[in-house]
Amino acid sequence: MQTVTLNNGIEMPILGFGVYQIPPEQTEQAVADALAAGYRLLDTAAAYGNEEAVGHAIKNSRIPREELFVTTKLWIQDAPAQDNARRALETSLTKLGLGHVDLYLMHQPYGDVYGQWRAMEAAHREGLVKAIGVANFYPDRLLDLILNNEVTPAVNQIETHPFFQRTTDQELMREHGVQHQSWGGFAEGRNDLFTHPVLTEIGTPHDKSAAQVVLRWLIQRDIVTIPKSVSPDRMAQNFDVFDFGLTDDQMAQISELDTGRTLFFDHRDPEMVAWLSKRRLEN
Repeated sequence: MQTVTLNNGIEMPILGFGVYQIPPEQTEQAVADALAAGYRLLDTAAAYGNEEAVGHAIKNSRIPREELFVTTKLWIQDAPAQDNARRALETSLTKLGLGHVDLYLMHQPYGDVYGQWRAMEAAHREGLVKAIGVANFYPDRLLDLILNNEVTPAVNQIETHPFFQRTTDQELMREHGVQHQSWGGFAEGRNDLFTHPVLTEIGTPHDKSAAQVVLRWLIQRDIVTIPKSVSPDRMAQNFDVFDFGLTDDQMAQISELDTGRTLFFDHRDPEMVAWLSKRRLEN
């Protein structure tokens, strides 16, 4: 498996398995199938409601812990955020059945971001998390966090796919040593991604699908990606993207698909900020 090196020296697989929107009752089997297919990076979150199922699959797999890279995420915490963030991490570790996670991400750039980040820094110092990072941070919020805290985020997980390519975001991340990670790499099939003529034409000479072309495009941009599926066949297909490469011309063709706009929701939209900020999890 190809890896990237995070800013604290930790190696992270460039291709992993995400469990967003997989119901808890299906998650354990899905993760078990993903591990059997060769995935070693698993991405979950407290907000997904399936950490416990992920933990069961890890335990039953009998794969040595050091071979796995497990990510989970901290949801927005009420004041005092620093204390509540620590309890949230402990809850996630209990549900996962793990003594530590490899990457802990602040899921949303809202609330007492600094209090949450201080709690994450403390957990990092104590070895409860090997690396800390963020998700859904636009460049201004990311730079503010970097300039005003001790630890620079190791990762920023953001919506990234052929129709929203985030090249400017990636330039800033590279400048400051933050690893770019994609969520929504397939855009949930929007804009007919799986049958898009540009992507399918690029894949034809390689005998690869449009989905495989997208994953290869992300990997060649040095972006960590976490495709989701509940189908073992699709999991295997998504994993089979290391035996071909895209030419500069093919990469340029895909770059022309960028609209520069989200296909889901804008984290800078006041209504979305209000909705996310009011949402609380029941542990």
